[in-house]
Amino acid sequence: MTPMTTEGENPQTTAPPAGSAKRALVGRLSWGLADQAASSISNFAVGIYVARSLGVTAFGVFSLAWVTYGVVLNVSRGLATDPLVVRFSGVPDASWRGAVVRSTGTALGVGTALGAVSVVAGLGLGGRVGPAFAALGVMLPGLLLQDAWRFAFFAAGTGRKAFVNDVVWGIALIPAMVVAARVGSVAAFVLAWGASATVAAAYGYFQSDIGPRVTEARGWLREQRDLGYRYLVENVSLSGASQLRAYGLGAIVGLGAVGAVRGAELLMGPFLAVLMGLSLVTVPEAARVLRQAPHRLGRFCLLLGGGQAGAALLWGAALLLMPDRLGELALGDVWHSSAQLIVPITLGVAGAGLGTGAAAGLRALGAARRSLRCQLFASACYVGGGLGGAVMAGTVGSAWGVAAATVSGSAVWWLQLRSALGEHRQNSIPEVRTS
Repeated sequence: MTPMTTEGENPQTTAPPAGSAKRALVGRLSWGLADQAASSISNFAVGIYVARSLGVTAFGVFSLAWVTYGVVLNVSRGLATDPLVVRFSGVPDASWRGAVVRSTGTALGVGTALGAVSVVAGLGLGGRVGPAFAALGVMLPGLLLQDAWRFAFFAAGTGRKAFVNDVVWGIALIPAMVVAARVGSVAAFVLAWGASATVAAAYGYFQSDIGPRVTEARGWLREQRDLGYRYLVENVSLSGASQLRAYGLGAIVGLGAVGAVRGAELLMGPFLAVLMGLSLVTVPEAARVLRQAPHRLGRFCLLLGGGQAGAALLWGAALLLMPDRLGELALGDVWHSSAQLIVPITLGVAGAGLGTGAAAGLRALGAARRSLRCQLFASACYVGGGLGGAVMAGTVGSAWGVAAATVSGSAVWWLQLRSALGEHRQNSIPEVRTS
């Protein structure tokens, strides 16, 4: 039986020597950064290649499929892998392996079930959008399983394996994208993207020597229900807000506006990709800080969020100085629509980066109620700002509305973390959870 950290716990764990602990932390974070770099490069390359191959309207259709994948991905993370990294980071190998069998099985089950829904919806929609959603549904099981392996490896502190898995995905993408370009349809690009992820998902089995068991999903959901269902609502509100904004923007302004926003996000790609998968590194590390030196958790989160925000601002400043010639080379016709969105999207990414530091702290504390309240508030602001801005001033207005909403949401995350840290210091009675 392994004691696990839950909300309000104050474990008395003997910390390793400061020097070795710092070296281990730097090593894990380095692999995390390397993995996120691999993921960022792959996502950026796919977006650029599709944008140049399809043009702004078809790229808007691809972006709708991409945003929908983000919703499904966050369903899987909330139910399957977020509880894994909170409760099984740095635990004995036997406990970790048992949890991974159930967690990856849950991710695979979610992908199969929601993939079937997406296929049916795509066949019913038809037109430009339908084939893309049908193709996405076919590929969802592999996409979600690949993401689950990454969480599992970081929970075990073996980020190198996650990095290698993402590199395998990137390598498999190359021939897949070439074939998709010859076909020239949105559905072909979605299939190529998902098929290469499925190759990496299969490789994850050989890396771990663990077979996902879908039959264990019900047991996993029952055991993790106190965190999983709150994280599900929290994650879906985040990605669902993005999906509602994309659909609403397409209805209010047009599909070209969706493509323009996605093009601007691609320019911020390294930071957006890090934000999407930040919990792969930061939540396990924040959980370790909480176990070994709880008084340092607030500082850890501040350095994390502040560093992320500062880096995003520097990148945005560099984009503003980029000549139009380079922008056209990267995005083709999409560049002219996306360039005017760089400033608001940069501010939005910086605000989100600052908030991720506080979010990691709340996740490590197991403060699911507080993090859920924060995310619901931030998501409501995101949809309201994005669609309200679109009504008032089109695509540019939507981008500025989202930026204001993101900064406001970040402030709420930090207020909630401050309160949660105060409660944690006052509560010294541990609650023991067995695996």
